Amino acid sequence: MRRALLAGGLVVVLGAGVGVWASGDEDVRTPAGSAAARQTSDGGSAPEKGDQAGTGTAAGPTPTRSYALSQAPQTIPAVRAHTPARGPGWRPAAQHRVVVSDADLADEGRLIAGELGMAYAGERDDVRAGDLRLALNDDEGANPESYTMTVRGGRVTVSGPSDAGVFYGTRTLKQEVHGGGTAPEGVVRDEPAKAQRGLMLDIARKHFTADWIEDRIRELGDLKFNQLGLHFSDDQAFRIESDTHPEIVSPQHLTKAQVKGIVDLAASRHITVVPEIDSPGHLGAVLAAHPDLQLRNAQGVPTRGAIDISKDASAALLDDLLDEYAGLFPGGQWHLGGDEYQALTVSDPEASYPQLAAAARERYGSGATVADLATGWLNDRADTVRPHDRTMRAWNDGFFRGTSVKAADDLVVAYWTGKEIGARPPVEYLSAGRKVVNYNDEYLYYVLGEPQTFVYPTGERIYEQWTPRILRGTTPVPARYDDQILGATFAVWCDLANSQTQDQVAAGIRMPLRATVQKLWDPGQPSLTWAQFRALADRLG
Repeated sequence: MRRALLAGGLVVVLGAGVGVWASGDEDVRTPAGSAAARQTSDGGSAPEKGDQAGTGTAAGPTPTRSYALSQAPQTIPAVRAHTPARGPGWRPAAQHRVVVSDADLADEGRLIAGELGMAYAGERDDVRAGDLRLALNDDEGANPESYTMTVRGGRVTVSGPSDAGVFYGTRTLKQEVHGGGTAPEGVVRDEPAKAQRGLMLDIARKHFTADWIEDRIRELGDLKFNQLGLHFSDDQAFRIESDTHPEIVSPQHLTKAQVKGIVDLAASRHITVVPEIDSPGHLGAVLAAHPDLQLRNAQGVPTRGAIDISKDASAALLDDLLDEYAGLFPGGQWHLGGDEYQALTVSDPEASYPQLAAAARERYGSGATVADLATGWLNDRADTVRPHDRTMRAWNDGFFRGTSVKAADDLVVAYWTGKEIGARPPVEYLSAGRKVVNYNDEYLYYVLGEPQTFVYPTGERIYEQWTPRILRGTTPVPARYDDQILGATFAVWCDLANSQTQDQVAAGIRMPLRATVQKLWDPGQPSLTWAQFRALADRLG
């Protein structure tokens, strides 16, 4: 117990009544029992008799050192709670150590040690001035992404119920000391409001280099995002090397070795890469190599991007790809797509595509429709991915009203629009018990070239107007559905791919990403004005 107390940073009493307060770079000696040496339970100084309001001017001839009550750290996203205290705070120094209480935290320890120019000392039980200690706690009921950071007596302890929570604590600390800053004395208790916080990149329409994607991963990690979506197959290109179907891969693509590097880097930042092979629409690049599987209407005219879901060979091709890439992307999330199947955008799908209508009736009965067949396609692809132990999502316009075939119960709705034919409002999914991820195209869609009615989203608008409950347009769903909204993803779509360079994309999404994660970490009214928030972002880099 004494070891634990010392590790927590309480003052050690030495010799004849002299206390040592380790301030990191120097020891400030004060009489034992003085205001500076005695700590309250939250780390604050307890005023002595004769000490005016705890100012540290205790009666007697011996001088003391006093500290102002600390202020909450300024970070993005903002911490949820901070208990202030009086003390010197903490700054990293080359002679300071990063130590861990558990070998599972070695990666987090090495990372923050390198970032702060400190020595990584591994598992240690001893206590030294200036230590940063990372620890796992046994709070089984806590949010696994929560953490507590205690700055006291010239040392820091970051603890959490999982390595992810501890990692987020190190991100807070990194921001606090950025540019020579000081981590304020006291205790931070922090956790996200939403479990899923993502950025999605359309790497199919526009090739992004592996180095650029890795830079985004580092940025996302420091901001406490935990998902990176990769939409790598579309009409324009198929952008990742394939062993099962090399004929579909575009000349400019990522190798599997590059993708593994991306996935590994993301994992080191507690980011899950969420792959998406969109189907049965948006398959133009795949179909260019398999024209026999292209959907054609009654007049024999090919339908852009659409695969003929009445053919067994179509399902076999997609299942080959889903099984192959499940091995490349080991994370627990998968995006099945399902949107904008052009067969369902005509006035009479059954008349326009008689082969689809016949297949629907053969499989599901005399009253079945093309929408039933498309729903069955989505369910079949889910059956392929499910044995890989993934949680699956699909775009909201891949879920259809009034069908006899229902989408699988475990499919999460990726809600992006309310503009599709037969649009269903978000409450319709929520009231049926569906879980939803927010991709609201009104706020969270960065579409290159601003085609149609899209305009580049601004961080200011997200920061001041949007919350995770605003799934469609600008109106929030009732609060009773909040728990069903798992989180949100800011999406970069590259419809007009040459409108911006990848560096311009990085600059354009910089503030929207920061505003988005602020509202996912804490959807309440931010304490900073937009101007203050933007200035903080500029200071933190």
